[in-house]
Amino acid sequence: MPEFATSTAGLNYRIEGREHAPWLILSNSLAADHRMWSPQMSMLTETHRVVRFDTRGHGGSSAPDGPYSMEALVTDIVGLMDEVGVEAADFVGLSLGGMLGLGLALDHPDRIGRLICCSARADSPAKYAEFWAERVETVNRQGLSSVVDSTLERWFTQPFLSNDESADTIALTREMILSTSVQGYCGCAAALIGLDYLRRLEGIDLPVLYIAGADDMAAPEDVVRNMARSTPNSEFVVIDGAAHLVNLEQSERFNNTVESWLRCGTA
Repeated sequence: MPEFATSTAGLNYRIEGREHAPWLILSNSLAADHRMWSPQMSMLTETHRVVRFDTRGHGGSSAPDGPYSMEALVTDIVGLMDEVGVEAADFVGLSLGGMLGLGLALDHPDRIGRLICCSARADSPAKYAEFWAERVETVNRQGLSSVVDSTLERWFTQPFLSNDESADTIALTREMILSTSVQGYCGCAAALIGLDYLRRLEGIDLPVLYIAGADDMAAPEDVVRNMARSTPNSEFVVIDGAAHLVNLEQSERFNNTVESWLRCGTA
């Protein structure tokens, strides 16, 4: 049975999967929560003890005063691991979650075994920082409802958005966005503005799989490919027919890629 709790870091989390199996931590994107990993759970819990959590200010986690930094968000994860009794774990993160995986690998390498970094950047160039500064201003003034539609358009391809079979996924994603606190969204957006891991990627000394969506505007394929080139012992995979939330839009392809890599060490 799943276990639910709130950690000393104020993070809402749940634990599922086989007892005494290797640990695996899942980290959500900005404006999502642990539910975004639902299509992966039946696969991952067959082989791992899985921890899903809501980043601070998201889902059921607390939203302390911001702005936040990447270092603070990574420290939250370390605190959660300490509380749960996870000495080291494999890690799968998407977007902000992938960035936090990079931070964990760089600053706490003894706590992570393998990393799957999806739909993520490692730096914050001027246009990217400007975009997030504008988003923070808009959300502070008008709330998350003012950006929900444009967010969905960035996160999914148009064919997926217009497909009736995608309705449940779109509805869940909309709900996750709207349930995110303004404080949490803006605090984490500030961490994105300060993102500065690219120059340090060569220092990551563990296996990394980078995954990009072929139609992702937020973390374009060429950006993620260059991150892989800068990271020793890494692999790179592009998933066609997907934008930002590759695990939701192309869940079967994503699951096959992740399962193969975790099992065999190759995508």
